[in-house]
Parts: sequence; C-alpha cells; structure tokens
Amino acid sequence: MLLKELSALASPLSQGQVDKLKQLTSELSAVQLAWVSGYLAASANQGQVVASDGAAQTSASQTVTILYGSQTGNGRGVATELAAKAQAQGYTVNLTSMGEYNVRQLKQETLLLAVVSTHGEGEAPDDAMELHKFLASKRAPKLDNLHYSVLALGDSSYEFYCQTGKDFDARFAALGAKQLLPLAECDVDYEQAAADWQDSVVEAVKPHIQTAGASVVSLAPAQASSSEFTKQKPYTAEVLVSQKLTGRDSDRDVRHVEIDLGESGITYQVGDALGIWFSNNQNLVNEIISGLALNPATEVTVGKEVLSLEAALTDKKELTQLYPGLVKAWAEFSANADLLALSEDKEQTRQFILKHQLADLVKIYPAKVTAEQLVEVLRPLTPRLYSIASSQAEVETEVHLTVALVEDEREGQARFGGASHFLASAEEGQEVKVYVEPNNHFRLPENPQTPVIMVGPGTGVAPFRAFMQQRVADGVEGNSWLFFGNPHFEQDFLYQVEWQQYLKNGDLSRLDVAFSRDQAEKVYVQHRITQQASLVWQWLQDGAHVYICGDAERMAKDVHQALLNVAVTEGGLTPEAAETYFEELRSSKRYQKDVY
Repeated sequence: MLLKELSALASPLSQGQVDKLKQLTSELSAVQLAWVSGYLAASANQGQVVASDGAAQTSASQTVTILYGSQTGNGRGVATELAAKAQAQGYTVNLTSMGEYNVRQLKQETLLLAVVSTHGEGEAPDDAMELHKFLASKRAPKLDNLHYSVLALGDSSYEFYCQTGKDFDARFAALGAKQLLPLAECDVDYEQAAADWQDSVVEAVKPHIQTAGASVVSLAPAQASSSEFTKQKPYTAEVLVSQKLTGRDSDRDVRHVEIDLGESGITYQVGDALGIWFSNNQNLVNEIISGLALNPATEVTVGKEVLSLEAALTDKKELTQLYPGLVKAWAEFSANADLLALSEDKEQTRQFILKHQLADLVKIYPAKVTAEQLVEVLRPLTPRLYSIASSQAEVETEVHLTVALVEDEREGQARFGGASHFLASAEEGQEVKVYVEPNNHFRLPENPQTPVIMVGPGTGVAPFRAFMQQRVADGVEGNSWLFFGNPHFEQDFLYQVEWQQYLKNGDLSRLDVAFSRDQAEKVYVQHRITQQASLVWQWLQDGAHVYICGDAERMAKDVHQALLNVAVTEGGLTPEAAETYFEELRSSKRYQKDVY
C-alpha cells in the first residue's frame, strides 16, 4: 500500500499518527527513508519476546498504555508526569491523547491507565469524546485481558463532579476489565492526590508486567514541547497594552490586552489559549484580613512554604471563586443556622457560589478563624485560560487577548474576577506569568481553501481575529463567514474597524451581526443563523468547517440548536438524523467548539 493511500481504518495507527507519518516521510530523501525503515524494523524486533516454541510474539503485554482526555491541559500534565515515573521504572510506555488513540487497538491492551477531566455539565472533554462514545456503544469489545485504573479530574463546584472519569471506570469494568486501583477522584487542587495515585499505580502495574514475562525496555525521553515554559514553570512577560474596546456608555468593560513574549522563544498556533497566573487585588486581600481581625504578618504554611498571611492570600490562594467545601467549612466556623442549612443543599450551594466570594462570607457570616485555618480551607490559586486573539504570523513575539472584566456590586461593594481585574488594571510594563496551552481541537482546516463559518459573540470573537490574521498572512481570500453579536452596535462592536477592513479587502466573505438591544425584540447570533439557513446549509454541503467560541451555558447550546434546525429545514433531515450529522462533523473535525 502506498503511504499516501494509508488511513487509520487500514492500519493500527490513529488518524493523527497517520498524518504525522505522512508529514515526516514527505520531508525525507530516498536514502533517509531507507535508514528510517531499517531503524523501525530493528526497534520492532527489540519489542518482541521469544515464546517457549521459539516463535516471536509482539510484546504488547509489556507496554503500559497511558491515555489522557484533557480540556485545559491538567489531564495531559498528570499523564505526562505518570509516563515519566513509569519510564523511570523501566516500563515501556505508550502515552497518547484519547483524541489520537485508535479505538480498534483497545482490545489488544493489557495495561491501561486513563487520566480524564470532566467538562461542562458532566461532558467528556473534546479529545475524549470519541473513546467515551465508543466505550458506551455496542461496538465496544470484551476487555477480559485488561487491567486498568482511572484518575478523574473535576471541580466539586459542579453538579456532575468527575462524571467522565466515573463513566470510563464503569464501562471498563462492565466490559470485563479488572481494576488495578479504585477510581481516583481529584478536585481543583489535584496535584497531591494525583501524585499519590501516580506512585501507587506504578507499583500496582509491576506484578502484571512481571507475570507477563516481558523484558521491559525504557523508552527514550518524551519529545520536548515547543517551549520550556509550562503551567508549572511560566514565563514572566510584560504587559504592553490594556486598552478598553467597549464604549464609555457600554454596560460591560472589555479589554484588548497585548503581552510581550520577549526573548522567550514561546510559539503558539491560532486556536491555542494563554494561561495567565495572576495576583489577587491588594484591596481585596486587606478587606479579608481586616474583616477577620487577623495580622497580615502572621506566618502560615502553604505546601512546603512558610510565608506571611498577606503573601499567601495575594499569590497562593483562590479568593474570588468559592467551592462547596469552603461554604460548608464556613458554615461550621460561623455556626450560622441559615448557612448551615444552605450548605446541606447542593443546588442552593451552587447558586450561592455563583453570586458570592470569600469576602462576602467574611462580611455576611462573621466567624472566628485563625490564619492557619483560613489558608487550610482555601483552594490554591489556579491560572485562567484565555483564547489567543492573534497570530504570530502578524504580531511575532506578542500575544493578544480579549478580556471581559468580571464585575459585580453587592451591598455597595464592588467585586471583581481575579484574572480579569488583574489584566484590566494592568499598566504598561506590568509583569505577568504566562504559558501556552495548546488546543488541537480548535484548528483551521488543513486545506486553506476550505470554507469556514465562525460564530463568536462577545469575547468569543477572540480566536477568530487570530484565524483571520493567519489566513491573511497565508494569502487566503474569501470562503470565511463570521457571526458576531453583542448588546449595542455603537458601544460593543469589538474590533469593528478590523472586521470591516477584512470585508472590504475580500479576506472575509460575509459578516452577520446581531446587536441584541438595538431594537425592541432581542436578536442573537442563533437568530442570524436561522435567517441565513439556506446559505449556511449550502456552505456545509460545500465542506465548510464550523467553529463556535464563547459562553457554554446558553449561547453554544442555542447556536447548536439553530444549526440542527438548519439541517432539518434545509437538509430535510429528521431531528435524530440532524444530531447524527453534526456528530459526524465533530468526529471529522468539521465542527469545533471552544466554550467556557
């Protein structure tokens, strides 16, 4: 078979691996190809064991397969650390994203370790959807020879805590696989629990490798990422600009933020996100400390560090987002009957968390708490991810973000989101710690001539600004359509001049806008999609890729429903067939979402 004809269906490789193989071989000369062929043959022979009858057998049983499903990068990080620990023990490791894994290989596995997060309302992350669906289907094979363990990442603030991990664990068991360790559930502060599971599962694997009679082979170190800077080791960049995009009369404050990556060598692709580590606002820190009558200089222990209470609350602890455990702990600290009753009701607690911060707890429910008790019940500060709004083809060593300031007023007191306030109030030269979080499930089509439909109301427009910069740099014209929405044309048309210039130049084919409050009846992007149903369906029939970015709670669901309706009214599909149609588009990477 010619390599150009190779597909995942005709090989044990995933489609992603096939694509990488084709890309690599296209760059090699005949001599180089011959050398690689010999190298791979020798490697394959090394990976064989000799059976008692002298016949060579592939030693799949000696390989520890580690799969990860990750929406924000945490799962990938845990899986990568696990792979390093397993390799240090001499195990042969296959570390793969669930999105790159060929599900047909599953029945061949004997040792499988899965790390998976939960996204939205109990949903699998994008790269885990295919495997999740396969395991729940009638096509899933019996897994009687498989030993496995699952680590589930989640957020206890949400109703369906660690649901995807629970699903994987239950399905593996139902298919006959045997647990190496019980399901490990990890909350937002997952680092220690994940490390404990990694150490335990590496030990749990050992007897199964020994009984397989395999001579274990250590893999070469995993390929380095495109940058030495990571979530754990961010780069200290400088803010160049934090400029307000919305008008003076707008009811929202949206900022265009430009950050200088300097000599870091950091690279990113359009569709990626930027992780932002931030410091809590000093006024908020002071309000909490004074409200509890504590001494800011009191020493506290955070992990292995000893530092002042003020420093801990500024740079180490989450102050702007509550979680159920903190509400419950505060109810006990304060002995307030109302808060105690509320903390026992999951739904009431969820609603309370959405509208309150730690400072509100301190003010409304007075409690006697020591500095150590306070830092003990607070979650660690975590970075926030923002869709990148620029292409390096245009901005080079800069990275641009579109940031909506999260703000609210309660009882005359202003409350802000931690990262958005940090960025909105940043002045030129302000230091900010950053890293790139790749998003391989939000990429422009490989063929630049493929039509693209982009739906990005509000700050959801950010990655599409990056898309257009990249397309212009690549010399791509037309075949692009943007749906944008916000409350008011005059106050909230983000990057208006740029979009109009793209239209004028022919770089952008169509622009449909929905300014919801500029007329008596509210109009949103889903309404514009419905109005253009015939043309939308035509673009889909012409092979268009559809991208949605923005609010997951309402907008993404409404847009999805509008697209389903287009398939029904214009394509003549039943509602069930329409769902299947878009599921197939998603599987083929023609329907991609970046929602939050």
